[in-house]
Amino acid sequence: MDTASDGRATELGAIVREIRDRVRAQYPEGQATGLEVPLPDLLPILHARDAAEAKVAAIGSVNPRPGGPLNALIQTTKKQISRALGWFVRDQVEFNRASINAMNATLEAFNEVNRSLVAIGSAINELRGLRSEAAELKDIRTHWLTWRESWEKRLYQNEAQFLRSVAELNASLEYRLQTAEVNFRDNLKGQHADYLGALDKTTKDIQQRLWADLERIRLEYERLIHYELRLIRQRPPALTAGLQRNDQKQDFTEFDYTRFAEKFRGSEEYVREGQRFYLPYFQGCQSVLDIGCGRGEFLELMRESKIGAHGIDLDSGSVKVCVAKGLSAEVADLFEYLGNDTGTPLDGIFAAQIAEHLPPEQLPRMIKLCAARLKPGGTLAMETPNPECLAIFATHFYIDPTHTKPIPPVLMAFYFEEFGLGRIEIHRRFPAIESMPELGELPPGIQSKFFGGLDYAITGRKL
Repeated sequence: MDTASDGRATELGAIVREIRDRVRAQYPEGQATGLEVPLPDLLPILHARDAAEAKVAAIGSVNPRPGGPLNALIQTTKKQISRALGWFVRDQVEFNRASINAMNATLEAFNEVNRSLVAIGSAINELRGLRSEAAELKDIRTHWLTWRESWEKRLYQNEAQFLRSVAELNASLEYRLQTAEVNFRDNLKGQHADYLGALDKTTKDIQQRLWADLERIRLEYERLIHYELRLIRQRPPALTAGLQRNDQKQDFTEFDYTRFAEKFRGSEEYVREGQRFYLPYFQGCQSVLDIGCGRGEFLELMRESKIGAHGIDLDSGSVKVCVAKGLSAEVADLFEYLGNDTGTPLDGIFAAQIAEHLPPEQLPRMIKLCAARLKPGGTLAMETPNPECLAIFATHFYIDPTHTKPIPPVLMAFYFEEFGLGRIEIHRRFPAIESMPELGELPPGIQSKFFGGLDYAITGRKL
């Protein structure tokens, strides 16, 4: 007896394993070997589809009741009502089935993506054994970019097709429900008002459930798309078309940039007093880097507060001024300095009036390097002209011929968030009306909206 039971248990276990293997073969999961890409788990969507199909199959059925004449009468009445309302819920059933079909098509599309990832991973493993390292990286980059372009196009097409189908089905259902409701009301004129009230409540319940289901599907779909696109954006530079680095250093040899700063930016005392605003953000720090240290105003503040600080600048004349004051400074390119893997982590980084000098495509790279160099909890503080204030374009911004493009505060905050900086603060500084009293003739709303602070300061801490 025990031997027979053990045999049946063994046979049942083998059947279960075989079923599991078939499901996993149809819906691959885990990781695409070679790409180190985690495959999206499609089984939750599969289970949700099966549950939805069960609900669709249950439409029109009547819950059983215990025996007895009264319950038999009630059961018969319910069946008659259900049969009578069959024409009314027919469009609902068709819409539900169409939604299930749309879910099946979406699930199959994502399943094809998983299979493609697995196939790509297998192809990459084969290439690794046949080609040299240089040829392998070149081929991987080429195949990856080609697949990525086609995958994104396919993903957008699937999304557009799915949303268009849902919108068309929803519009058709709403129109049919309205038409059916009008016809049903016309046919039932003269009957009891309670029955019409029950019909209104039933219709509203059906619509609410429908909208809730559609909203849940839409959120799941958007979450999956966001996850996949974020994986693509975060690919390492070896597999994606990275930013082209501009190694050409700005040349200030044609004029005396130190004298230029004295004339147009202000005296050292004026700049130093303006930068005292940043002292609370660097209290308790041991190592702070000043990018574009200039004449050393911020380094002097750090020395007064007994905070270890070092400055870098492309202008050798400015660096000589700092060294003459006994400050720690050197001539260096910020990308080379921050990109040095042997550099020690920093407690804080300060960069005033630097971002607007960089080409627009280099600014995200600078912030990324700063974030990577900071210790957890370290502070990055930057100051730059505020394009929200129209006065800077008429006075300050274009005076400096090395300025490239102003950076809106919201864009700078996005870069901070993108590279792991939190607790972001933005402060509009140096109100334009202080240097241009004529702005007082404008309405207060116009002043605050378009002629606020000439500069803005943005700070964030590494998460």
